[in-house]
Amino acid sequence: MSTAIIGAGVMGETLLSGLVRAGRRVDQLMVGEKRPERARELEERYGVAVVSNREAAAKADTVALVVKPQDMGDVLDEIAPQLRAGQLVVSLAAGITTDFIESRVPDGVAVVRVMPNTPALVDEGMAAISPGSHCDEAHLAEVESLMASTGKVLRIPEKQMDAVTAISGSGPAYIFFVVESMIEAGVHLGLPRATSTELVVQTLVGSAAMLRETGTHPVVLREQVTSPNGTTASALRELEIHRVRAAFLAAMEAARNRSRELAEGS
Repeated sequence: MSTAIIGAGVMGETLLSGLVRAGRRVDQLMVGEKRPERARELEERYGVAVVSNREAAAKADTVALVVKPQDMGDVLDEIAPQLRAGQLVVSLAAGITTDFIESRVPDGVAVVRVMPNTPALVDEGMAAISPGSHCDEAHLAEVESLMASTGKVLRIPEKQMDAVTAISGSGPAYIFFVVESMIEAGVHLGLPRATSTELVVQTLVGSAAMLRETGTHPVVLREQVTSPNGTTASALRELEIHRVRAAFLAAMEAARNRSRELAEGS
């Protein structure tokens, strides 16, 4: 099975590098990229063929579209004449529905929608995938194999994709915001910035490992740290007073709503 990646930005290269590290043969991979300097860079770094978008669409069995949502319509118009029934098109663009893509490609082209996230850069990504109307088990298995090269993969109904975008797609930004805030608090409390950064980052990594490896509910883990009338209880009381929990809910609802707007706009 040959795979073409159209769009060689950060996420496109992340997928490419993950596939190479996972053992995909480079002669079965190609990249669609219009910028000559970027094309040379990718050819030298990975040994893959860099071709036009149309050539990539014509030659590949699977075409991964890793482009901005606002560019998806133009890219589909460009490659649709080269696509054929039986091919698999994988979209990694936020807010772009399978219906939108299927309406612009030939009948019989299978479409799968993917919502990745940026921890894929370090092979710790979380990708959700949803099938279009022409997908079968083999198509879904192929997309799972593609995305598993950069992290975990979960199948979901497409009606849940806006919520997934709000939780895992945008989620790394929320985590980085919390980390940034904790580091600044450490500096405010008198710690050197480097010390505060190391303390916060390792606390985050260790806490995430506890969640994943123990399978214990986060409420139980939080309570294990929280002694009655202790320092943690005092801190958590301030977070509740400032309605941090409600703020997270409102933020994720806003992200979900924006994802819906993008889908409607497409």
